Amino acid sequence: MSPIFVAIDTPELERATAIAQAVRDHAGGVKLGLEFFCAHGPAGVERVAALGLPVFLDLKLHDIPNTVAKSVAALAPLAPAILTVHATGGHEMLRAAKQAAPPGTRVVAVTLLTSLDQADLGDLGMTWSPKDQVTRLARLARDAGVDGIVCSGEEVADAKAAWPHGFFVVPGIRPAGADIGDQKRVVTPDRALQDGASVLVIGRPITAAPDPAQAIRDIAGNLRINEQART
Repeated sequence: MSPIFVAIDTPELERATAIAQAVRDHAGGVKLGLEFFCAHGPAGVERVAALGLPVFLDLKLHDIPNTVAKSVAALAPLAPAILTVHATGGHEMLRAAKQAAPPGTRVVAVTLLTSLDQADLGDLGMTWSPKDQVTRLARLARDAGVDGIVCSGEEVADAKAAWPHGFFVVPGIRPAGADIGDQKRVVTPDRALQDGASVLVIGRPITAAPDPAQAIRDIAGNLRINEQART
């Protein structure tokens, strides 16, 4: 299966379904985030899921353990392939989320948003580096029993060293030369896979392209070429 999950970050249902239809032959799944879910709720997720692609439901749940557990249970009928919670919710919240999730759903903990960097951590009163923060939270997520984490490609190698059998979702992916937009810690698709990514989350380089189907074909093709060159 393709490691590419296409981030469909739009509140527009018809646009979301059109993009999902366009990329379905080359994507491993699609990511639906908070703006889509707030606009269309479970019915919108079901509409996209009906196209036959696994759905990564990126809601980044973060609350007391009981509230998160009940929220995950309420989402269970949607059977998302991947569901996000915030690692900073702590051990008990992470454990409660995993226990409430259906068997086929991977619960992954968001470590540090890819829109943040060292200066942002300083603003939050943290003196350690993004790499240290991600590694610390990867160990917390591992010990809490969730399936993996979300981290940038800059930290995935260190996270994998700390958790060899973890499941690593890497957003902030940009092909060489692409506009990074509001992302700060970005890497290329090939580097992320080499460093240990399980899933590549790619949004605007595909969804904002004139031809999303061609854009994902190009990225997938380059990944295959690079893999063949290494073998």
